Amino acid sequence: MPPILTAFRQSPDRGRGLARDMQVRWALEEVGQPYDTRLVTFDEMKAPAHLALHPFGQIPTYEDGDLALFESGAIVLRIAERHAGLLPADPDARSRAIMWLFAAQATLQPPIIELEMASLVERDAPWFEARQPMLEQRVRDRLGQLSARLGEAEWLDGDFSAGDLLMVTVLRRLGSARLLDAYPNLAAYVARAEARPAFTRAFADQRAVFEAATKSLSL
Repeated sequence: MPPILTAFRQSPDRGRGLARDMQVRWALEEVGQPYDTRLVTFDEMKAPAHLALHPFGQIPTYEDGDLALFESGAIVLRIAERHAGLLPADPDARSRAIMWLFAAQATLQPPIIELEMASLVERDAPWFEARQPMLEQRVRDRLGQLSARLGEAEWLDGDFSAGDLLMVTVLRRLGSARLLDAYPNLAAYVARAEARPAFTRAFADQRAVFEAATKSLSL
């Protein structure tokens, strides 16, 4: 049986490919692994059946035989380790790809998520305007460091890897903030990744779920 991925029945990302099942879909497409999806509502995410898979009541979860995983980074790493295409064969290069996977989620993602959440939930707070420049600068600091490291290279370390997949997933969250505009090499890096056929398929699959949910609500 193919692995089963849980995803939002009605995603809050409005079909932009930002919900965290996107990176798992993308990884599965990169390695050519078919999969099934189980769509869940917000209420179902807090129900015992889902909490048994994900104790924090979020998505995605990933079931492959007797194995059940949560956390998208861990799931992507599992896929990359089990299938050729997302990790180099050379042990040192493989370790560096995994390093970049962790860097994406542990170093780049926190300030980007903090900036994003402030714009979503603190916009009317009295401290919002005073705090925003600080949050933006934290993101710019990380982007500058990443830009300097990437330079004119196509990918972070040799061929496209799971590290690039997770890094681009994180950088895509900055689309509406326009902060990538100051770093042409990073903008081009994201564009290269989005042009990959596996990304295109994963994005279309996730967007189809959003469009189906939107259509059902309008009927």
